[in-house]
Amino acid sequence: MQKTIRKRKRSEPHTFEQRLEEHRVRLESQLAELPRGAKREQIAARIEQLRTAVELNAMLSMNE
Repeated sequence: MQKTIRKRKRSEPHTFEQRLEEHRVRLESQLAELPRGAKREQIAARIEQLRTAVELNAMLSMNE
């Protein structure tokens, strides 16, 4: 019996900005479903951190 070895198909690499954006979108959809409370505030703070990370990355990338 002969085994066939398949190579895994790799997806296209995502940029740092794309990964941050995807994460932000996921968190915003979670935020829309949560009632007021500590968990909602944590997610809102994380979204703000992601926005700041995108801005900082853009500023740092301008110097390259």
